Amino acid sequence: MNVSVVLFTSDLRLHDHPPLRAALDGSRLVVPLFVRDRGVVAAGFAAPNRLAFLADCLQDLDTALRARGGRLVIRSGDVVEEVCRVVTEADADEVHMAADVSAYAQRREARLRRALEAEGRRLYVHDTVTTAVAPGGVTPASSDHFAVFTPYFRQWCGQQLRAALPAPRTVRVPDAVGSEELPARTGLRDLSEGLATGGETEGRKRLAAWLRGGLAAYADRHDDLAGDATSRLSPHLHFGTLSPVEVVRRARETDGPGAEAFVRQIAWRDFHRQVLAARPAAATTDYRTKHDLWRSERATRKEVEAWREGRTGYPVVDAAMRQLRHEGWMHNRARLLAASFLTKTLYVDWRVGARHFLRLLVDGDLANNQLNWQWMAGTGTDTRPNRVLNPVAQAKRHDSDGVYVRRWVPELAAIEGPAVHEPWKLRGLDRAAVGDYVDPIVDLSDGLARFRRARERRD
Repeated sequence: MNVSVVLFTSDLRLHDHPPLRAALDGSRLVVPLFVRDRGVVAAGFAAPNRLAFLADCLQDLDTALRARGGRLVIRSGDVVEEVCRVVTEADADEVHMAADVSAYAQRREARLRRALEAEGRRLYVHDTVTTAVAPGGVTPASSDHFAVFTPYFRQWCGQQLRAALPAPRTVRVPDAVGSEELPARTGLRDLSEGLATGGETEGRKRLAAWLRGGLAAYADRHDDLAGDATSRLSPHLHFGTLSPVEVVRRARETDGPGAEAFVRQIAWRDFHRQVLAARPAAATTDYRTKHDLWRSERATRKEVEAWREGRTGYPVVDAAMRQLRHEGWMHNRARLLAASFLTKTLYVDWRVGARHFLRLLVDGDLANNQLNWQWMAGTGTDTRPNRVLNPVAQAKRHDSDGVYVRRWVPELAAIEGPAVHEPWKLRGLDRAAVGDYVDPIVDLSDGLARFRRARERRD
């Protein structure tokens, strides 16, 4: 075999890249290809924040390939058509790519396989490129996937991970294959001001710093909203600038409770991907329906808008939503609080919240986003589907001095200590401290009673 094509998707790296390694081992020349998929754009997943991060990733990948004698080939359009066009131009014998789990990705893979086989070419799909353990790698005796995390995690931990692969030293690309220009952030509108930088170089720097300085305390501090003591590696895992296999292996080398707690979060990511791989419809429909009759869009329009803008009157929820708007990212504990407030306190359909998150999150992963929303809405894999997170109690626990709230809700900057979590109690006593901050849009007890009545009628 002389020429292979490597189709990059959400695996934008050179380190620990099984499809690239297989192509290099089997072929003299390799075409590293990324297709700007018009199907992804049409489906609404090409959000500005992710497009900007993607542009960083592609530019960094091209730079790394050029340092090894190669280059990244960029095309736009239908993935199957563009891959087949490149295969013809390069006279390639085979295509290598990473496995993916969404319904769209599975259909795309099947179409590509049929098209290549019709031309006498081969498609090789590689597991454990975007996950540490492949979907279906561990299954219960009675089902094709695990529906509860704890038994899944038990088996997940028992799996022997493959060795992480080094980045190649040389990549030779056929001269005849042309490329479009690399995309750039320039010209993109509506970007979050504090959006992080993408690319494998940045991802590996962040991982090294995290392993060196943050991982050890993760078990104790991962829910500390003000401390911001999480890895912030989720965008890099989403775009594949970091390998989950390598991340888990390197974290385990440090040992200790911090590493164990962090690796558990990688397992949650794999868990959600194996659920979505087995049940692709869970991206848009209830995984375990509670037959909710969610409040209508007309009845909740103003409340939903207040939630999106971070003006619900509950400071920790508002801080979370403003952080999302500013950074395109949100602390995991804050995500749970924002989701609980929308679905349980306001009793609004989880899909409304999931869509808003996907519009802004740079790590907007379909499996993680949709299934975490379902977990919090009680329609997913949570074994306690009726749990409700009280935003005031949670804020006092995870932002005890109110530092996180004051960081993102400047109207309350003058309120010291935990009193910032209940500013309505200061009305009439210290109006200047409260400023123009809004009153709560719903009483928590009223929201809880409404939710319980709704679920009791449907259960």
